[in-house]
Amino acid sequence: MDTEKFRSQLLGLKQELESRISRTHKHIYHKQEPVSANFSEQVKQMENDDLVAALESEGLKEIGLINSALERIDNGEFGFCQQCGENIGQARLEAIPYAQYCIRCTA
Repeated sequence: MDTEKFRSQLLGLKQELESRISRTHKHIYHKQEPVSANFSEQVKQMENDDLVAALESEGLKEIGLINSALERIDNGEFGFCQQCGENIGQARLEAIPYAQYCIRCTA
């Protein structure tokens, strides 16, 4: 298995997520707009803020999975299921390069 190919893919994905999180973080915590006087607009803005916060949270979780996958590459454990120890499979890793479990153990 070409772990360097996966390392490169993981690092690219991590960089993309960090950029996205930076934008969502700025949106949530560094708003330049005043709060609308219109109650329905305030509700829409709060819903939007909740969505952006959820996206940020999911991005942070995915970065954690990527970091774990990079550690497994460094430790020579990449590509093996963390539950049963079997090979995860090339196709699964190509679809989800930070996969921790084989198909059987995720079901």
